[in-house]
Amino acid sequence: MLEAEGLMVFYENMLALNNVAIRCAENQVVGVFGANSAGKSTLMYTLSGIMEDIRRKAQMAGGERITVMGRITYRGQDITNFKPSRRARLGIVLCPERRRIFKESSVLENLRIGAYLASAAQARETIEYVFDIFPALKKLKKRIGGFLSGGEQQMLAIGRALMAQPKILLLDEPLLGLSPLMQAELVRATRQIRDEMHISIIVTEQYARPVMPIVDYAFILENGAAVMDGRREELMDNPDVRSAYFGVQE
Repeated sequence: MLEAEGLMVFYENMLALNNVAIRCAENQVVGVFGANSAGKSTLMYTLSGIMEDIRRKAQMAGGERITVMGRITYRGQDITNFKPSRRARLGIVLCPERRRIFKESSVLENLRIGAYLASAAQARETIEYVFDIFPALKKLKKRIGGFLSGGEQQMLAIGRALMAQPKILLLDEPLLGLSPLMQAELVRATRQIRDEMHISIIVTEQYARPVMPIVDYAFILENGAAVMDGRREELMDNPDVRSAYFGVQE
């Protein structure tokens, strides 16, 4: 469905992604795990096309030079040079790290803003679905985004991404800074979204433990390079992965 080969991203002379290859098949949840600065957000920006906007804006402002190399295909079509808006219309939608909701707008307004690619009927149906998987948001639909808790904001960020009618959803560290109880709630919702809406999902996280039970396949990033990949069972049986990403000492 979505496949990237030889992805390399340079910020001036710093190598942020180093020959990364990743793939996500239909109706899969793919995990990308790595420490801070491993390249997870850079990968998500590159897959979604936002890196191209960042690169162009930096070039126009005379800032650091960003170089992007490699090839990205989606359902067999080369989308390497597609703008993020065109990728979104194809169904590749990013839910960014740290939520980035519109904090001065209500929950309902945030959701409606996200529906820019949906028909009126799709928007109504998706709002109801968001309230179904996140019942807390239905009770808070008139609440201003800035007054939501961190977990509620993350629910809203995922809901807003769903409003864009994704076929592949990119979740960049959705569990960051949340309590174990809220993490479990978001992991449950992620599985439900995949199973009920048949959306493929790529999710990045620093720690694999909360997400690994729903992951079909996973990649490990270190210093911008994919150093290991495999099915969930293969990685969970690997003592190095268990020690580094599960906190389990053998």
